[in-house]
Amino acid sequence: MEAPGVLWGSGVRERVGELTEIRVRWPERVAEAWQRRRTRELVGADGRLLIVAADHPARGALGVRDDRFAMGSRPGLIERLVTALERPGVDGVLATPDVLEDLLLLGALEGKVVIGSMNRGGLQGAAFELDDRFTAYGCADDLATRRLDGGKMLTRIDLDDPGTVATLEASAKAVTELAEHKLMAMVEPFWSTRTDGRVTNVLDADSVIKSVHIAAGLGATSAYTWLKLPVVDELERVMDATTLPTLLLGGDPTVAPEETYARWGKALTLPAVRGLVVGRALLFPPDGDVAYAVDQAAALVHGGAV
Repeated sequence: MEAPGVLWGSGVRERVGELTEIRVRWPERVAEAWQRRRTRELVGADGRLLIVAADHPARGALGVRDDRFAMGSRPGLIERLVTALERPGVDGVLATPDVLEDLLLLGALEGKVVIGSMNRGGLQGAAFELDDRFTAYGCADDLATRRLDGGKMLTRIDLDDPGTVATLEASAKAVTELAEHKLMAMVEPFWSTRTDGRVTNVLDADSVIKSVHIAAGLGATSAYTWLKLPVVDELERVMDATTLPTLLLGGDPTVAPEETYARWGKALTLPAVRGLVVGRALLFPPDGDVAYAVDQAAALVHGGAV
């Protein structure tokens, strides 16, 4: 049997079996495809980015709104991601190696910005959730070898949890090593607390500001550091806390899409806000129309108000 190359074309769900066949018979095709992939500059002329995020499943976080296993189907998730990546204005994707490699073999990463998710060891609901080990892309070399554009690290800060310091140390090391490769270090800080055994992020402006200052100081240089921050009240005051370029996250969409778009549009007028990193709000919109949701976000990031 001849080894197939990149699997171009539609019908993503029907091609999942072909992905498995490549993994069984020709696993070396993954490394070869990374080296052949057509890359691009990190940002275009407008200096903005729209990145679709899909690294939630590797931390055991599969829920969207009331559906606890919305992201449980890999063919379903990949189909939504391919739809999103085909839309004009979408610059790239953030995901773990398994998801990125499926997209790579399908040809969906050509000419896209690709950010590898690094620390996924803080499993949702675990006693060790805040000791967030680097269990996906473990270091900058893993990303540079595959010609990715950067690495993202979730950096939650809980003063009552000793796991926080290990995560901070690992994140600082990753920031330094990514800068040595001239790759983006996307740091996602949260001021966090544990209530009744459940980790929650504190999303008032004061707490986010504290997390921003801690994140900005990680590593030997901040030259290649970008922040990934939530949209919170008093965002203008939050963004006054940093000169680092910032991408806003979407989170689990619990409000009407129109309200979400309005908040994003207002936030994108701030000078340090350079785009969006959104997963569930775009991939699992209430009406199921992924293309429409992505187009709204793309218009906000690259084309002004919808």
